[in-house]
Amino acid sequence: MDSALASDTSYLRESVRTAVKILIVGHFAVGKTTYVGTLSEIRPLRTEERMTQAGATVDDLAGIKDKTTTTVAMDFGRLTLSDDLVLYLFGAPGQQRFTRLWDDLARGALGALILVDTARLKESFAVMDIVEKQGLPYAVAVNRFEGAPVFPDAEVREALDLAPDTPLVTCDARDRRSSTEALISLVDHLLTLGKTS
Repeated sequence: MDSALASDTSYLRESVRTAVKILIVGHFAVGKTTYVGTLSEIRPLRTEERMTQAGATVDDLAGIKDKTTTTVAMDFGRLTLSDDLVLYLFGAPGQQRFTRLWDDLARGALGALILVDTARLKESFAVMDIVEKQGLPYAVAVNRFEGAPVFPDAEVREALDLAPDTPLVTCDARDRRSSTEALISLVDHLLTLGKTS
């Protein structure tokens, strides 16, 4: 999926004074690459590789149809919010064998948006543990998948053991407006915590 280009240039405006690093994380095949591509104003950097038979013993494809590629390092996109503020979006790979990369990706990040799938909520626990160990504030976005069960927010909060002040929203990683609203929930949370000053 190509990015939604909002700019004719790949260079930053001279007026940009603040750059904020945000992680987009989640378990395997939850939509991180799609999410970064949907919001990025530049063609996103992707480190996708074709899945091979060699990965069949480590990548659980149960409940995931038509998955043929996977991120092996990161996704990267950029979103300019104003004349002087830009967000850098770093999508982390979801498989456990790549979590060592998260230490580097988390360095300098202000917060994380955790994407989850209601059909595979238990796979989110390891991701949330890593984000919490990094000390990053986060928001959770339930990525809507066709045919996935729909639960009330209170049940999702309880299943994920979210703190009362942790934002929980629903989004469609393919939709720019929906993805933007999920990102806004994280930025509002960071502002509340005083992390953006």
